[in-house]
Amino acid sequence: MTNIKGIGASSGIAIAKAYKLEMPDLTVSRDTVEDTTAEIKKLYDHKAAVEEEIKTIKEAASKNLSAEEAAVFDAHLMMLNDPEFAGQIESKIKDEKLNAAAALEDVANMMIAMFSSMDDAYFKERAADVKDVSTRWKAHLLGKKLPNPSLISEEVVICANDLTPSDTATLNKNLVKGFVTNIGGRTSHSAILARSMEIPAVVATNTIMDNVNDGDLVVLDGTTGEVFINPDEAVVKEYTEKKEAFEAYKAELKTLVDAESVSTDGHKALLVANIGSPEDLEAVKANGAEGVGLFRTEFLYMESDTLPTEDEQFEVYKKVLEGVNGPVVVRTLDIGGDKKLKSFETPDEMNPFLGVRAIRLCFQHEDIFRTQLRALLRASVYGDLHIMFPMIATLGEFRKAKGILMEEKAKLEAEGVKVSDNFEVGIMIEIPAAAVLADQFAKEVDFFSIGTNDLIQYTFAADRMSSTINYLYQPFNPSILRLVKNTIDAAHANGKWTGMCGEMAGEALAAPLLLGLGLDEFSMSATSILAQRKRIRSLSYEESKKLAEDCLNNAMTMEEVVAKVTEETGITE
Repeated sequence: MTNIKGIGASSGIAIAKAYKLEMPDLTVSRDTVEDTTAEIKKLYDHKAAVEEEIKTIKEAASKNLSAEEAAVFDAHLMMLNDPEFAGQIESKIKDEKLNAAAALEDVANMMIAMFSSMDDAYFKERAADVKDVSTRWKAHLLGKKLPNPSLISEEVVICANDLTPSDTATLNKNLVKGFVTNIGGRTSHSAILARSMEIPAVVATNTIMDNVNDGDLVVLDGTTGEVFINPDEAVVKEYTEKKEAFEAYKAELKTLVDAESVSTDGHKALLVANIGSPEDLEAVKANGAEGVGLFRTEFLYMESDTLPTEDEQFEVYKKVLEGVNGPVVVRTLDIGGDKKLKSFETPDEMNPFLGVRAIRLCFQHEDIFRTQLRALLRASVYGDLHIMFPMIATLGEFRKAKGILMEEKAKLEAEGVKVSDNFEVGIMIEIPAAAVLADQFAKEVDFFSIGTNDLIQYTFAADRMSSTINYLYQPFNPSILRLVKNTIDAAHANGKWTGMCGEMAGEALAAPLLLGLGLDEFSMSATSILAQRKRIRSLSYEESKKLAEDCLNNAMTMEEVVAKVTEETGITE
């Protein structure tokens, strides 16, 4: 028996034979070509074949996925037909007399590196899209055939170096009981689709392909990241029982779709979803979200060579507001620094996370900001709109942003356009300066939403994308808990509310702490909502308050906080 540890990316237990998914050798030779016209024709001939193949895959995937989930292939087709993508490859062929496959690989690698370096998980996922499309195109150019896991005809656990979104989306979940990969992460596109399809998955094992053979019995735990190859009878029995218990747990969660998120002693919290586009609304409804706590609007700007018009944005915001039965918190444009737009240039900076991004960029490009605010204000009559400004560090910044908003409101009303008077205006608390001064901000904002991902990064002066210092990603450190408490207390003292839209809001260990600190709204990925609702419904608000106070006053390290929470509640995840 071989035991391998990875990252649990999609919960559940799988027990089945291994199906080893191996890619053909796609090594590219870098040849000089004299007839660049013929090479460019070859590039586009194969592009047409790839387009037909993606359309066929989309059709097959639509049998397993919702229309919204299968839309990943629309993104692939859009990328394949992006004139800038193909244009850069064509230019390389012309200018460097490089063969088509090598030119494609160079441009794709550049784009993958750009997206992978971005801070926002939504945009990091675009790297997987580029990789998927370029790999398929390169295989056609090299005359190689990619494996097709959609042809699997028996129950298996797929083992691979990585799974592309195309591979994952075409899996027959009645036969594919789970998958294990060498690389990847919880936010990779394949992991997200696995959770959507409820296929257990373990990623980042590093060595699965070295240790498994076709037909080996594989047991995987998608929660803990444990993988067993050819386990003994005792392990099989243990995980068969765990599998049955997990299935019962999932069935119980589904009964909570319409339930309230209320503690055992009657304290109500609001559980809402983070979304990146209107396509996410189906998951919002399916998982019983009570609203949207973070609508990232960046996708509108990132996926086009031109800036979105006011009307284009209005239609998107209207669709989301009409599609959600509850509050919708829309974050204004949060881009710049490491997130680049095709439509206009942003400065290269030594430290982009501390540079011109989010509200700072909007102040430098006020016309773009005003266009977005006008679209939001026009849409405000279609639902419960909350406008949130990101990266606010000073009261002056908030006042300036709100001033621009109110100017646009007055202009629209003067033009005879109906605008709601009931929308709220708030800020993301992600800079420690704002958290420390929350008592002053609370007098002027309508709400706070704590962005823990950046708040932790800035509090510890540690780039959370750096694997060498990832030990400083400490959401349960007492310093973070104090900043969270300061923010919540300041809001409540002024009759305002506080939400949290960072990853911490959906973490199991955070449930009793955030409940006890008085957090009003928990915003997370839609697939995390039902599990967090079940935890909250099992907790006492009064006991959680005592636990949070104990951690704030008596714990000096994150480890001590985690130990106290585990001892008091039994939560270990």
